Amino acid sequence: MGYCTLEQVLLSVKTSSKMADKGNWALAITVFTAGFLLVRADIITEAPVGQLFVYELHREVFQREFEPFHKVFGQVYNDPMVFKCNKERFPDLPRWLRFTQRDAYDNGFLYGTPLPRDQGRNIIEIFVINKRNYETFKERLVINVGPAVKQMPYQAEFFIELREIEKVLPAAVQAEIKLDIQNLWRTSRLEFVNITSALDRGGRVPLPLPGYFEGVYVKLGSDQPFSPCMLRLETAEHQRECASGGKISGDCSRCTNPINCITWCKSTLFDLSKPVPPAPLPTVGSGVLAWGGEFSPPESPPDRDFFPDYIVTVIVPLALVLILCLILSYIMCCRREGVLKRNAKTPDLQLYHHHTIQGDASELRRMAGGDRRTADRPRQCLQPLLMAEQAMAES
Repeated sequence: MGYCTLEQVLLSVKTSSKMADKGNWALAITVFTAGFLLVRADIITEAPVGQLFVYELHREVFQREFEPFHKVFGQVYNDPMVFKCNKERFPDLPRWLRFTQRDAYDNGFLYGTPLPRDQGRNIIEIFVINKRNYETFKERLVINVGPAVKQMPYQAEFFIELREIEKVLPAAVQAEIKLDIQNLWRTSRLEFVNITSALDRGGRVPLPLPGYFEGVYVKLGSDQPFSPCMLRLETAEHQRECASGGKISGDCSRCTNPINCITWCKSTLFDLSKPVPPAPLPTVGSGVLAWGGEFSPPESPPDRDFFPDYIVTVIVPLALVLILCLILSYIMCCRREGVLKRNAKTPDLQLYHHHTIQGDASELRRMAGGDRRTADRPRQCLQPLLMAEQAMAES
């Protein structure tokens, strides 16, 4: 189903006004109503400075945008969808906003914590890609970043080892974690400040096996001071116990769900209620460099004899090559048997057969081409026998 732009709606209004001048009021109202209904409204949300912003992209909502006629025939699909998000007219998201989606069958999340310099209007374009039929759908999300609503001078960051970023962003899971921190902080006036994956803090990618998680850092803030239990995190005894890797005696954290348990040694407190002393100003000098004396250039390095290097790099390789050439020449030229020695060691009968191969081949061709009854009887085959008998008689 397509959607008209604002210009198309205005055009339809102008058309309806012309038709109204002609008296077709009913048709004009129908055209105006149809054009108004086709306009897709933007999603507008607010994000105060200093607080965590989370917007969940539900697959079920966008599933209705693809092939709505399936409802008529009673067909319900669970299509895999991929979300692509960017700031309008920009290739990436704003610097304070991040997006995550673990799988095409999971929901997507836009999350982040805006800073005072990020105040203003942010228009986010959301492109939904249906991986079954590769249809696309576009949505616009308008995030109005306003000033801070709550002052939270006391903030604490905790590390949850058995969680992943996509499993912590849903509102139900955040409520569970906040309830555990409320019992630890002894106050209900808590707000999430930030949620960060351990991978963004330099953590290692976990193995793709059950029981391995990337870990999540959650940061909460309040206007109430820390509880006495939380103040133990800043004691020297606690730091020594964490450095030794032994049992932690001051761990007073409790968790209703085991996977939401925090790592006590990786918890940090931030007390922003105390004013930060300004950095010391640089000392202004006279602007004139101190006299360092006359410049004394370094002396030339001593002479070096390069003849040993020349012998090692040039003469020695050439000598090795010459020796190898002499050995190869001796093997190829002086170690050959020669034709005369070879013939002397070869029997005369074998030499005779070797030298008469060509003549025997010609005689065979001649015999094959004529009549066998008229062809002469081969005599060369008798010649070796005659020579052998003659040699025996002489001996």
